[in-house]
Amino acid sequence: MPALSMFFGIIIRMQSERDGKHNKPHIHALYAGNELVLGLDGEVLEGSFPNKQLKLLLAWAAIHEDELRANWELLSNGDGYFKIEPLR
Repeated sequence: MPALSMFFGIIIRMQSERDGKHNKPHIHALYAGNELVLGLDGEVLEGSFPNKQLKLLLAWAAIHEDELRANWELLSNGDGYFKIEPLR
């Protein structure tokens, strides 16, 4: 599963699962042993994060929504992916 970005100890990954478990475009985020699955619409689909890291993740995802959707399409079509700028 490719890592799209990393910031403040949070690793963002994505893989194509068009007809998979979550049935919608999403990312997987890892932080200190916690995993959270976040729909590109901001809905938490599975898992949990500490509140501070969840707020950072949601802000980053909102800022980069278009890039995340573009990556979802690329990965779904087998065309690779591109990195996304981290929060600074």
